[in-house]
Amino acid sequence: MDVHKKSVTVHVLPPQGQTEGKALEREFRTFSRDLRQLRGWLKNCHVTEAVMESTGQYWRAVWNVLEDEIPRLVLVNPAHVKALAGRKTDRIDSRRLARYLENGDLDGSFVPHREIRELRDLTRWRVHLVEDLNRVKNRISQMCEAGNIKVSSVASDLFGVSGRRMLNALVEGTRDPGWMADYAKGALRGKRKQLEQALDGSFSEHQRWMLNAQLKHLDFLGGLVAEVEEEIELRMKAHSEVIRRLDTIPGVDRVVAWTLIAELGTDMTVFPDADHAASWAGMCPGNRRTAGKRLSGRTRKANPYLRRDLCQAAWAASHAHDSYLAGLYQRFRVRLGHNKAIFAVAHQIFRTAYTMLRRGEDYREWGKDYCDRRNKPKVVHRMVDRLKRLGYAVHLEELDPAPASPVAEAATMATSNPAPPPPKPKRGRPCKCATRGIPCTHRSENPKAPDNQPTDNATV
Repeated sequence: MDVHKKSVTVHVLPPQGQTEGKALEREFRTFSRDLRQLRGWLKNCHVTEAVMESTGQYWRAVWNVLEDEIPRLVLVNPAHVKALAGRKTDRIDSRRLARYLENGDLDGSFVPHREIRELRDLTRWRVHLVEDLNRVKNRISQMCEAGNIKVSSVASDLFGVSGRRMLNALVEGTRDPGWMADYAKGALRGKRKQLEQALDGSFSEHQRWMLNAQLKHLDFLGGLVAEVEEEIELRMKAHSEVIRRLDTIPGVDRVVAWTLIAELGTDMTVFPDADHAASWAGMCPGNRRTAGKRLSGRTRKANPYLRRDLCQAAWAASHAHDSYLAGLYQRFRVRLGHNKAIFAVAHQIFRTAYTMLRRGEDYREWGKDYCDRRNKPKVVHRMVDRLKRLGYAVHLEELDPAPASPVAEAATMATSNPAPPPPKPKRGRPCKCATRGIPCTHRSENPKAPDNQPTDNATV
């Protein structure tokens, strides 16, 4: 099917094994009634597989109509089936897609079931609402700066409880700076003198009207974000155990857990392994090689919603106390820098979440020094060598290890006291002093002497 905004061109191949069968072609409009006719026509043709390109949002309506009626639906990336210039029409495109599908040359995109798609719509809409909320806050801050209101230079949060009361008083225009500064609460009350100076601005009536409208817009968006989060919470009740499990990962909160479930779903069997899932999400280096040369390792855009939340979770995890992810960030930052280290930690969080969802296991913390414990001799040698280069004499003494189980102790004893190796045979020609009847001047025994022949020591 070649899907467009106003039409869908369909090409149906004859059944397998019928070489003399004739292919069927037909064009439908994209209104709901026409799509239902398309569904009935495909069922009458006994179609078992259908393929379409992911052209913007136009494929969604066709997919929703055919999802429960066609046994196998395949959605492909248009870049994978791009036609040659001069050989591109709707009929040619639909025929080419059908041939590719028949030969098994198409890799379908991941399309979750309807419940997960609806969750995805809600979480993505919440992201856009929060972005709009931040834009309104930035406009209000710029408006205050234009009116020489310097509250943000004194208070850390202009939109906290104290800041909102001051902004509302500015809209009214009936309070003097000293009165408005008295709205400060908590630790901010110790800065009332500075606030009085910061609130002594030159706000005009036009600016007050604009500020009032912007504050109303801010309240509206804040209420809408709260409604969307309440709806997400209601729909996520069926996945409460998965959310609890994901929350145990350092840096992952409920919002990141929502995004992981909405973008990936809960059935990880759709991906062969963690590497394929990371490639789909764009959380791994790009694969661009030609003529034996690697052109670039930049990551693909892939899923920006998932990447954004995972990078925020990685930034929070890098500050966690005694966490494996924090230790991983420190190791990567020395070699790759801050940005790449954050992305590497985000990649590890994604792989950890994938493994937990696939196995149904809880998160196990390895500790910040896990990598050092795995490579203990190498780390010790590097540190001692560094101290020696600085001019220090180093003497190491290992502390008594913690008591271990009997099985571990037995394994340790077997490793620390191995059986002595068998003696290696001496190299060289055997001694013949005894057969010649002369005193032997050799110091070692002759291991290759025959059994009925006396040894050199016996001769001496």
